[in-house]
Amino acid sequence: MALDRETVTEIAVSVVSVGLFIAAVVFVGSTYNSDGLSGDGAFALIGAIAGFVVLLTVVAFFLARQ
Repeated sequence: MALDRETVTEIAVSVVSVGLFIAAVVFVGSTYNSDGLSGDGAFALIGAIAGFVVLLTVVAFFLARQ
């Protein structure tokens, strides 16, 4: 089964976006973890989730315009 260039681009961008989100969550967890997530860590985690949503929205608009 051959994939066209557009499908491969969508898969690659999606995998990179999810990888960045996982890296952000791991970074927040390792930075703010002291017997549980601190208050600052919770805000950082919420920021990582919000950033992921914004990133996927931008990526979706970019891919839709191509």
